[in-house]
Amino acid sequence: MTISFPARFSRRCLPGPVLAPALKGVLGGMLALAMIGVLAPAPLRAADDPVLAKVNGLEIRKSDVALAEEELGPNVSQMDPANKTDTLLSFLINMKIVAKAAEDKKVGDTEEFKRRMVFARDRLLMESLLTNEGKAAVTDDAMKKVYEEASKQITSEQEVHARHILLETEEEAKAVKAELDKGADFAELAKKKSKEPGASDGGDLGFFTKEQMVPEFSAVAFKLEPGKISDPVKSQFGWHIIKVEEKRNRKAPEFDQVKGQVEGYISRKAQNDYINKLRETAKIERLDAPKTDAKADAKPDSKPDAKPDAKPADDHGAAPAKK
Repeated sequence: MTISFPARFSRRCLPGPVLAPALKGVLGGMLALAMIGVLAPAPLRAADDPVLAKVNGLEIRKSDVALAEEELGPNVSQMDPANKTDTLLSFLINMKIVAKAAEDKKVGDTEEFKRRMVFARDRLLMESLLTNEGKAAVTDDAMKKVYEEASKQITSEQEVHARHILLETEEEAKAVKAELDKGADFAELAKKKSKEPGASDGGDLGFFTKEQMVPEFSAVAFKLEPGKISDPVKSQFGWHIIKVEEKRNRKAPEFDQVKGQVEGYISRKAQNDYINKLRETAKIERLDAPKTDAKADAKPDSKPDAKPDAKPADDHGAAPAKK
C-alpha cells in the first residue's frame, strides 16, 4: 500500500457512504431517531439530562436534542446555539405529534413502513459496530506507524520552487527570453508581460511536485538547475519561460497538523478491513446479473485508495500550468 500525506485522506475506503452522520431528509431523520427506542431500552436519566419539553406527557430531554443534532447534522450546523436548540426542539415536538398521528392511522402496520424499519435498524446496527471498530483501531502506535511511513515517502520526493512568465505566442516568448538573456529581471518582466493571474507576484509558483504541473512544464522545470532560465516551453496554456529558484526534498508536515487526518484514515481502513473480513465468510448471492466469479463478487478491493499529495504549505495559489 502506497502511503503519502494528503491535504485530506481518502474517503473512499468503504464501499459506500457507510458512516454518513444522517439519513437523507427529515423523514429519514425521524425514522432513525424513532429506531433508537426500538433498538435499545431507555437509558438511565442523569441529573445533567433535564426534560426540555413534553408532548402529550411524553418527555423530550437534553440528550434527545443532542441526538437530533447529530442526526440532522448539516441542516443545523451553521445556526447559533439558541436558534439551533429551538429548531431541534421544534423538530422533536413535531416528530412526537406526527408519530402519534401515524400510529393512530396504523401507518406502522404497512409493508412499506416495516421495510423501512428493517433498513433503518440494519443501518444503525452497522454504523454502531463500524464506529466501534474504527475507534478501537486508532491507537498511538497505529498513528505513529502511518505517520512515519507517509513521512518517509514524502521526504524522498523532490519539489521545485520556480517562477514563470506565460505568453500567448512563441514569438512573444522568444522576445521575452531575449530580454532575460540581456540581464532583465525575471520577476519584473513577469509582472509586466505575463498573462498568468499570479503575475503580480513576479510569476512565483512556490514549491510544487512533478505531478502538480502539466507534463510539459514539469519535464523542463525539474531538469533545470537553480538560477537557470528555460527556453520557451509550449503547454495547453500557452508559452512559458521558467526560472528555477530552488530544489529540495519535500518536508513532511508536523504530526499535530495531520493528526486528525491520520486518525480518520486508520479508522476508515479498519472499518473497510472489517467489512472485507465479514464478506469472506458470508454467503453472498447476486441475482440481478449473470453469475460471476464468486470470489471476485464477494470481496471488493481491500486496498484503500492511495491518498493524493499534500499541497505545499507555502503554495502561492493555483497557477495556469497546474493540472
